[in-house]
Amino acid sequence: MYTFIVNPAAGNGYALKIGQQIVNVLQERNIPYEILHTTAPEHAVELAKDASAKAGCQGVIAVGGDGTAYEVACGLLDTGVPLGIIPAGTGNDFIKTVNIPKKPMEALERILQGAPRPVDVGRLNNRVFLNVCGTGFDEQTLEYTLAAKKYARGILPYLIGLIRAIFSYKPVHVAFTVDGETQERDVLLCSVANGCFIGGGIPVCPDAKADDGLMDMVIVETKPRWKIPFYLPGLLMGKINQFKITTHKRCKDMSIVSKGMRLNVDGEILAMDRADFSILPGKLLLYW
Repeated sequence: MYTFIVNPAAGNGYALKIGQQIVNVLQERNIPYEILHTTAPEHAVELAKDASAKAGCQGVIAVGGDGTAYEVACGLLDTGVPLGIIPAGTGNDFIKTVNIPKKPMEALERILQGAPRPVDVGRLNNRVFLNVCGTGFDEQTLEYTLAAKKYARGILPYLIGLIRAIFSYKPVHVAFTVDGETQERDVLLCSVANGCFIGGGIPVCPDAKADDGLMDMVIVETKPRWKIPFYLPGLLMGKINQFKITTHKRCKDMSIVSKGMRLNVDGEILAMDRADFSILPGKLLLYW
């Protein structure tokens, strides 16, 4: 049996419509299933844990955006039960790294016809992440994006956030340690990634792979505010690692220290002074 966990708020209600389409397909094929709906933040974690403990569970499927997928993944860690993702949110970034179809019904077919394979999971202090963590321009853009998501879907809220962030951006001072070497500098952006994309498809870490046992660190040195727009076309085209102001490394662990740091963690903004990262190779089973 498959358990589908639907976030009614995802995609401004789009996930609910997709949930009904899923029911129609499964009933036509006489495939055993259950549909559950989240009612609060972190509810999907609890629902996924409970579903994974049931006999004959073939997979727990997140129907929503990156936040829903993250919560379901947290509930499935160490259970041996695979995660499925049916994109029905605003950004749906992680699916782009693992090539899950962006059309919900095609993603459903991938689950029903395929077999799960392991993917890596990142660890940040006492929690995990699936996709990308970042501070600097990334986090400041997200703050404006979250407001825009109330009235737009897809990449549009992120483009709105991007433009607004340009006019209010302030550089972030960080000390980062990777491969035993510590450096300190002002940065425009500092990202640690298991996946490639943020912001509905912006390739902030274009060379990242979710099953290589490594994290990708991308640091862009700060520039005057008026110069930032000149780098945006290259960023959108996946050329960030070609900038002379970019440092890109692959690593198994790293740390970032910055007083009063605000960190974008898979689309959620968290406050902390120190972030310790490590990779958990093949920690999660995923239909992809």
